Amino acid sequence: MSVDPAAARDRLIAERTRVMAEVQAWQDDLSHSIEDSMDEDGNVFHLADSATETVDREIEQSLEDNAEHLLASIDAALGRIEDGSYGRCERCGEAISEERLEALPYATKCIECKRLEERG
Repeated sequence: MSVDPAAARDRLIAERTRVMAEVQAWQDDLSHSIEDSMDEDGNVFHLADSATETVDREIEQSLEDNAEHLLASIDAALGRIEDGSYGRCERCGEAISEERLEALPYATKCIECKRLEERG
């Protein structure tokens, strides 16, 4: 069996939409949390609250950075569908298993090449 490019495109677009919604929610939450932690003059209410807000913002920023990396991977996979290289390992050129693409539709390597990469 081979991978259906139209089905893969649909899954990738759905995943892209989901990730974009999460990023927007984090951005909305971040802007509200910053506003909520300050008085009308822009001063922070309490030092401990400020520290908590800083940690929360750093976590949200990390999540947003990861989401942006995921979006880039999804966009690259959509590009591979367009150019006909989707489902091929970028390292060895062999087909990426359907099971792997089902689990990770933006995978760029077959499982063997990915294992080799992770071993160093």
